[in-house]
Amino acid sequence: MFKKILVANRGEIACRVFRTAKKMGIATVAVYSDADARAPHVLMADEAVRLGPAPAAESYLNADLILLAAKETGADCIHPGYGFLSERESFATACAEAGIAFVGPPPNAIAAMGDKIESKKLAKEAGVNVVPGYLGEIADTDEAVRIAGDIGYPVMMKASAGGGGKGMRLAYGEQDVREGFEATKREGLASFGDDRVFIEKFIETPRHIEIQLIGDQHGNVIYLNERECSIQRRHQKVVEEAPSPFVTPKMRQAMGEQAVALAKAVGYYSAGTVELIVSGADTTGEGFYFLEMNTRLQVEHPVTEEITGVDLVELMIRVAHGEKLPFAQADIGINGWAIENRVYAEDPYRGFLPSIGRLVRYAPPLQSPSRLREGLGEGVSAPGSFASTSPPPTPPASGRGAEPIVRVDDGVREGGEVSMFYDPMIAKLITWAPTREAAIDAQIAALDAFEIEGPGNNIDFLSALMQHPRFRSGNITTGFIAEEYPDGFHGAPADADLKRTLAAVAAFAATAHADRARRIDGQLGRTLRPPADWVATIDKVDSAVTVSTDGLIVDGEMLDLALEYTPGDRIVHVESEEQGDLSIRLAMVPGGFRLTTRGASHVVRVLPARFAGLTRHLIEKVPPDLSKFLVSPMPGLLVRLDVKVGDKVEAGQPLAVVEAMKMENILRAEKSAVVKALEAATGDSLAVDQVILELE
Repeated sequence: MFKKILVANRGEIACRVFRTAKKMGIATVAVYSDADARAPHVLMADEAVRLGPAPAAESYLNADLILLAAKETGADCIHPGYGFLSERESFATACAEAGIAFVGPPPNAIAAMGDKIESKKLAKEAGVNVVPGYLGEIADTDEAVRIAGDIGYPVMMKASAGGGGKGMRLAYGEQDVREGFEATKREGLASFGDDRVFIEKFIETPRHIEIQLIGDQHGNVIYLNERECSIQRRHQKVVEEAPSPFVTPKMRQAMGEQAVALAKAVGYYSAGTVELIVSGADTTGEGFYFLEMNTRLQVEHPVTEEITGVDLVELMIRVAHGEKLPFAQADIGINGWAIENRVYAEDPYRGFLPSIGRLVRYAPPLQSPSRLREGLGEGVSAPGSFASTSPPPTPPASGRGAEPIVRVDDGVREGGEVSMFYDPMIAKLITWAPTREAAIDAQIAALDAFEIEGPGNNIDFLSALMQHPRFRSGNITTGFIAEEYPDGFHGAPADADLKRTLAAVAAFAATAHADRARRIDGQLGRTLRPPADWVATIDKVDSAVTVSTDGLIVDGEMLDLALEYTPGDRIVHVESEEQGDLSIRLAMVPGGFRLTTRGASHVVRVLPARFAGLTRHLIEKVPPDLSKFLVSPMPGLLVRLDVKVGDKVEAGQPLAVVEAMKMENILRAEKSAVVKALEAATGDSLAVDQVILELE
C-alpha cells in the first residue's frame, strides 16, 4: 500500500480523504494557501506545505507547486479531491511523469469526458441517450442566437469545461442569449481556462439523476445505484439523496448499464459519476439523457456511502494501487435512505447572496458513529448481505440499527474565516434512516441543532425544504426552488401552535434573565421579584404569557411544555405534545430574543405586561431611502460597468456585474433614471452595501 498521500485540495474534502488515509495507516500531507494557513485540514495532516497567496490560480491551481510539495515530502500518491485540478488531464499526466500515483482515472479518460462537447459525441457512439443540441464551437453571440433559435427555446448554454453549476445560463428567448452568452464564456475561462460554449435543449420538468461508478485497472466497472440531485439553485445542487424516490428498478438497471458501457468505452477506472437529465413526465422508464461524466469524487458521495456501506475514498486509493474491486455488481444493494444538505455561506433572506466573514460560532449537531465498512481489502467480506435494490428499502441489514444517524463532513472550525476566494460551502449534513420519511425528519432535527453565527447561512432554508409537502412527496424537479419560492425566501411558515410555544419560551427566558438581574448585589429598595406576566409579540401579534411554578399559560391556555433555560444558553430543548421535540436556537436582541427553529427566525419582543401598552407611543424609525443608489449586495469584485455618467437607463437594464464566490451577478436598474455619478470603477473590490453609482 502507499506510504504517504498528498491531498491537492482544501476544506472538507481534504479532511474527508485524510480520515480514510489515517484509517488505512497512510501518512498524510496537506497543502494550503495563505488564507488557509490555520485551516482544519492543515492541522489534521501529518505534514503541511504552503503553496502561495489566497487566489486559487496562485495556490491550489498551480500544479507545479503541488508536485514539488509531493516530491519534497516523499508522497507517493496524490488525491485531487473535487474541483481545482481534479479533472485536469495535464495534472494526471504530470503525476505519472513524476512517478507519483494519481488517485483518480487515467489521463485519457479525463480528457475524453472532461470536454462536454466531445463527451456527448462519445456517449452517443457508446449507445447512451443524449440531449438534442449543437456540439460544435460557437463563434460569437449572433451565431449563438441563431443556433438557439434552430434548437427551440428554452435552451441551456454551458461552458464546455464547466462543472459545479458554474458557466451555465438558461435562456427562454433571444434577449437571454445575448445577455448570457458572453458571461458564460467569461465564467468558463475564469474557472476552467476554457471559454468554449455549447448549447442544448432544456428538458421540461427535469429531474437530475446521477449514477455512481467505481472501476478498477483490471477492466471491472460497477454502478453503486443512483442519487437524486434535483433540488438546485442556479444549477448548483443543494439537496441530494440516495436512492431516488422516482427511479424504478428497471430504470436503475438501464441507467447503470449505460453508464458502465460509457466508462468501459473510454477505459475508465476509479470513482466517477455519470449525470443524467430525466423527464419527470416520462412513465416508460426510458426518458433519461446523458449530461456529462464527472471524472472525480462527487461532493454528494456520502449518501451513496451511507446506503451501501462502501468507503469510496478507500476504494479509490486501493484502485490507484492496482487492487481489484472486492465485490461484484450483484453484491451491491440498497440499505435504507440517505439525504445530504449543503450548508452554504449565503443569505437566503437576501436573495441567497454570498456571505463571508469570521465564524464567530460554529457548533454542528452531534454525529453518530460512522456506518462505512472498514477494510475493503482482500480477505474482508464485501457488502453482499445488503437489502434489495428496489426501494422502498427493506428493514436494515448487515447489523445496522433502525435509529437514524447524523454525519457532518466539514473543513471549518469556530473562529475561522469563510473566504471570498473559494466555494461558499461550510459543511455537508448527512442523515441516514431506514426510510425516506425518517431521514428527512432526522435532517430537520439536526438543522435545528446546527449553530452558525457570523456569515449568513442557509440553514433556515434547508429546514424549510425538508418540511415542504412537495419535497416530502418526492414530486420534485430541478425547477423546484424557483417554482416554490418565486418571490424569494422569507422563512418557513409557523403555525399558531408553534408561535404559542415560541412566545412561552421567550417569556420563560425573560423571567430567567430578570431573576438573575434581581440577584445582583447592592441594589436599592426591597427584595425584587421577576415579573410573572409578560406580553410576547411575534409578527406584530401580542400574546399574554404567565410564567409560574404551575407552568406556562399563553392567552389563557396552559401549555404542556418541558424545558430548561439558563441565561447564556444558546439552544433550548423543548418537549411538547403538540410540537414534539424542538431544538430552538436563542439569541438576545434589543427588547427580546431571536428564536430560530423549524426553518425560520422569529424576533420575539418581550415586555412586562404593565409596560407593554406604552409601546404604542413610540415613534417608528423610518429607514433611509436608498433607491437612488446602486449598491453592491455582496462583497466581491466589480468586473464590469455597463453605463457612464449621463446615460439614461430603463427598469431591468443591466448596470454592473459583480463577481463573488466564483459566480458573476448582474445588477439591474430598478426604475427609469439617469446616471448621476460613478462611485466605483471596474476592478474595484467592493464591500457589502458599498455604493457603485448614483441615479437621478
